[in-house]
Amino acid sequence: MDNKFDALLLASGGMDSTVLAYKLANEHKNIVVLFIDYGQHCKETEYKTLLEVVPLVFKDNIRIIKVGDVYRESKSRMIIEANLWKDTVVAEDLYLPYRNILFIALASAYAQSMGIKDVYTAFINSNHAKEIDCSMEFFTKLENLLYEYGSIRINMPFRELTKTDVARLGLKLRAPIEKTYSCQVNSIIPCGACPNCIDRLVAMNNILNIKSHE
Repeated sequence: MDNKFDALLLASGGMDSTVLAYKLANEHKNIVVLFIDYGQHCKETEYKTLLEVVPLVFKDNIRIIKVGDVYRESKSRMIIEANLWKDTVVAEDLYLPYRNILFIALASAYAQSMGIKDVYTAFINSNHAKEIDCSMEFFTKLENLLYEYGSIRINMPFRELTKTDVARLGLKLRAPIEKTYSCQVNSIIPCGACPNCIDRLVAMNNILNIKSHE
């Protein structure tokens, strides 16, 4: 199949996928940017942010997949938005079963349908990634499975990096990381307490400390 694209990137408008998009642009790759609407309450915020932060060279390459019915019955706070003034949210409230499997399977199917062999995801080495489909062991097995049975290569260049590492790379690549949106709990005001917000705050604080000592 004749195809003009080098790869497909899963993107959400968050810091990690935005930095990876800039890395791929810097490597002169022509990629499809895939946004997945899985019924998350912040999908409008995520997509609007993606349009603002994606490298200009990829802006016409954005595609959307809608699979919101999968989690229609979920009570997860990633589906049902919390009221920051009234609700207490803990990490377990954000769990969505097999979310990463779903993302990678959809991206792989979409890529192979387009004749693309490489799928990029920006999963990082996070202390908050405790779900079974967030472990390095899981990702390695899934990579091998998809390549063996479908010839799709799953590329995770940030898998050994922390959020601080990604933020530093983003600054080097001049990615607009300050415009990215990562909160899992609220679609308007970052809660500052969910795993994504905590990782982001720690990373930015580390960057400021590093800069102050240079």
